[in-house]
Amino acid sequence: MKVIQKNRLALSGNEAVAYAVKQAKVDVTAVYPITPSTAVSEKISEYVAKGELDGELLLVESEHSALSACIGAAAVGARVFTVTCSQGLLLMHEILYIASALRVPVVMAVANRSISAPLNIWCDHSDAMDQRDTNWIMIFVLSVQEVYDRMIQAFRIAEDFRVRLPIMVNYDGFTLSHTYSPVDVLSDEEVSPFLPRREPPFKLDPKNPITLGAVGNPDYYMEAKVQASKALTDSLLVIDEVDKEFEKKFGRSYGIYRKFMMEDAEIAIVGMGSAMGTAKEAVRRLRKEGKKVGALILNIYRPFAYEMLAKELKDLKALGVMERALSPGGVSSPLMSDLLSTLYLNSINIPTMNFIAGLGGRDITIDDFRKMFSELELLEKGKSKRPYLTYVGLRSEEREMVL
Repeated sequence: MKVIQKNRLALSGNEAVAYAVKQAKVDVTAVYPITPSTAVSEKISEYVAKGELDGELLLVESEHSALSACIGAAAVGARVFTVTCSQGLLLMHEILYIASALRVPVVMAVANRSISAPLNIWCDHSDAMDQRDTNWIMIFVLSVQEVYDRMIQAFRIAEDFRVRLPIMVNYDGFTLSHTYSPVDVLSDEEVSPFLPRREPPFKLDPKNPITLGAVGNPDYYMEAKVQASKALTDSLLVIDEVDKEFEKKFGRSYGIYRKFMMEDAEIAIVGMGSAMGTAKEAVRRLRKEGKKVGALILNIYRPFAYEMLAKELKDLKALGVMERALSPGGVSSPLMSDLLSTLYLNSINIPTMNFIAGLGGRDITIDDFRKMFSELELLEKGKSKRPYLTYVGLRSEEREMVL
């Protein structure tokens, strides 16, 4: 960490997460390190050792145990945090459902990484997409600055009594986790009023016994699941409120999604994560060539803001959906499936193409996005010969590869 000027530090994405955790005064951090998120645990350990964070750091035997420990700590009223990615996130899968069902406000950072096999430690969104039905709020970020800001917001959102749900903040492995950027940090005196100490309305306490995690027989299980699902859908309002308050106090806002040159766009690409920064540059260059193109960067994936997105997309002549994840055996990627449902439910008929790119950390270049937009132009004119689901940057000899 390097001081550039007062309130501006050079931080990697991992360091930005740890710095936000320190300022949030987290009571319990439970971790089992995994690449490329390991530096988060190391930095928090340093803060605890130096007395800069007055909290407990639990080094457990697995990611499954890390999230289990967070649930227990949150249940007794602590502010909690964990971090993982890839196979570690998959090992947590069982416990993710329990965290959301028990309505505990766990905050987790995920340095998005591919899923084995083949063994690969680089970025794609397969790990997060596998968790999309676990009833967690899912935030995706574009920059290291946004990593820091969204982490602070996440604690405020999760602990709001109207929400009381866990949150995962997704940031691209290596692309953001290890890249250093200038980050405008807040002072501790600014963070404390925005994020006061957690005061849960009820918690596990021997002096005031309650039941948490009771058996849900057929008479009540369905109601409990629907209630938690509704809380996730309704959290969109709180997410927006917190982001707007953050902007009012500190001058930065990200919204549920961000539009780039969408006002008069006829063709647009929707996507999530750091690659959409490259998409913006491609749009900027194509605009100079007279192309009416745009990009929509989705920041909040769960809950899915389908009504808001329908209004933004309804006037397009062609739509592309870029995703760094597969849905094997399905007809499209996870994000594409959500957007197709959005268009159908709102009776919007737009020629749409699904682009799968960047799996296993493969670069997604400006030229790649130019090719996507070119293909969408052909699609809009009814001349595209590409399949509905197209792989971007796939090597020509893939059919000859043998695993």
